[in-house]
Amino acid sequence: MPNFTAFLSYVLVTTFTPGPNNIMSMSNASRYGFKKSIMFNVGVFIGFFVIISLCSMFSMALFNLIPTIRPFMTYIGAGYILWLAWKTYSSKPHSTDNSHNRTNTFTAGLLLQFVNPKVILYGITLVSTFIVPYYKSPPALTGFAVLLAFTAFVSTCCWALLGSVFQIFLARNNRAVNAIMALLLVYCAASLLL
Repeated sequence: MPNFTAFLSYVLVTTFTPGPNNIMSMSNASRYGFKKSIMFNVGVFIGFFVIISLCSMFSMALFNLIPTIRPFMTYIGAGYILWLAWKTYSSKPHSTDNSHNRTNTFTAGLLLQFVNPKVILYGITLVSTFIVPYYKSPPALTGFAVLLAFTAFVSTCCWALLGSVFQIFLARNNRAVNAIMALLLVYCAASLLL
């Protein structure tokens, strides 16, 4: 992996910024308590692992079938990261979900991954840009999938435990936090093209 800093920045910024997984985890913990929301986070872990594994297989197939696709995937990935930087910079603070459906279940966490565009685009971009060009063995790809799923699990648990702190901090410092996150994403995109 030629640019570990860009890889790590992209993973941390994308995983720990607000998105459906983190917002639902925070909402579940505020409604049901941390212990009763943990199964949702386990569902996120398993679903995230499945999505990253599918993205790895998809990217490997594309790289094997069409070797010349790598530059295009790099530009598409960099473009997506720049779009994500813009959306991060211009986003407003999120409010918690006040619906009364039971959303703290394993199944809810698992199924959310298959309809969560942030996770799917994150997986395709990350795997095709940072992983598959350099690692192709099934054990390496499985290791990355476990690592990334564990990172998502840690993220959702952090949002569950510190949700109210994050919510207050993000509301008070929304512009500064968004600008820093957006600049880190721009750095990631630029490092792909250099």
